Amino acid sequence: MIYVFKTSVDTNSKLEFANALLSELIPNSVWNFDLEDCDNILRIDSEEEINEIALKNDIFDCIELE
Repeated sequence: MIYVFKTSVDTNSKLEFANALLSELIPNSVWNFDLEDCDNILRIDSEEEINEIALKNDIFDCIELE
């Protein structure tokens, strides 16, 4: 399933942290960030159920888009 999130990832340091965090939280998934989009979109392709609560952290915010 493909999940799409609006995020606050807007710098390289946040991007590095987000990639490290996602590697730990959802290691068997594929994701990418589109920082050129005004919403700094995160797309996740995962067999696991993903929601914004599971991705909650102190560095960046994310809101699932429908």
